[in-house]
Amino acid sequence: MTTTWVMPANACDAHLHIIDSRFAPAQAGTVVPGGRSLADYARVQQALGLQRAVIVQSKLYGTDNRCLLDALAQLRGRGRGIAVVDPSIGDEQLQTLHEAGVRGLRFSLWKAADQVAQVEDIGLMAARIAQWGWHVQIHMAAEQILAQQGLLASLPVPVVFDHLGRLPAGSDSSHPAFAFIARLIEADRAWVKLSGAYLNTSVGGPDYPDASAIARAFARLAPQRLVWGSDWPHVTEAHAPDDAGLLGLLEDWVPDAGQRAAVLVDNPARLYGFN
Repeated sequence: MTTTWVMPANACDAHLHIIDSRFAPAQAGTVVPGGRSLADYARVQQALGLQRAVIVQSKLYGTDNRCLLDALAQLRGRGRGIAVVDPSIGDEQLQTLHEAGVRGLRFSLWKAADQVAQVEDIGLMAARIAQWGWHVQIHMAAEQILAQQGLLASLPVPVVFDHLGRLPAGSDSSHPAFAFIARLIEADRAWVKLSGAYLNTSVGGPDYPDASAIARAFARLAPQRLVWGSDWPHVTEAHAPDDAGLLGLLEDWVPDAGQRAAVLVDNPARLYGFN
C-alpha cells in the first residue's frame, strides 16, 4: 500500500523507538539488535516523506535516557522525546530533559514483565512535570484503563493513550474504555495515538479491519486530538510490517484531507511543542 495524498510539510511520526548499540541495555547480557538506530530510521522517514519525529524511550534502556537524548540532539529541533524515569529523579534532571526536547513521561503497564514504572508513580510524577507543560503517556490494556479511571481523570496534566487505547480486538465505540477516553477528550484532557494497529487485531494485516474500525471511531469523535505513529522498528513483531502500508492506513482512518493534515502536522505541533 502507498499513500495517494501529498504529504504535508512538517508531517510527524509521533511514536517510534531508537535502539543504538553505542548504549548499553538496562539488563546486562541483553543483545542490542542492529538496524534500529536513528540513521536506520532516517531512511524510513525520508521514504515516507516525514520530517518530524517523537522518540519514545525503548524498554531496552529502562530509565537510562541517554540513547533518547543522543537522538534528540542529532535531530536538531525536528524531534521530541517521551522519557521513562525513576521517581527519585531530581527536578534539575527533569529540567535537563525538557531542554533536550522531552515533553512527556511514558508509563507502560501493559505487561508486568516489561514494567519499569508502577501505577503508583503516575500521580506523583504528573504533579511534578506539570510545571513544564508535559503530559503522561499511558500504555495500558483497556481493562487496566478502566480500573484506573479515577486516577487518570484526576491528573493535573493531559493523558496520551498509546496504540488506540489497546481496546480488545473486535470491540467498537461501545466499549467502556472507549467511552472513558472519549469523556477525557471532550474535557480537553486526553489525546490518542493512531498507532500499533497490529497490536489490536485478531484478523491481521495489511488492513487490520478490526483495529481500523477503532481508529475510524476515534477519528469521527475528535480528529483534533489524534496523532499518528509508526511504532518503528516494530519490536513486538516477528515480521515487521510495511511502513508505507501503515501510513497508508491513515487515508482510510481519516478520509478528510484537512483533518489528516491536522493529525500529521498541527496536532503533534501543539502536543509536543514543535515550532
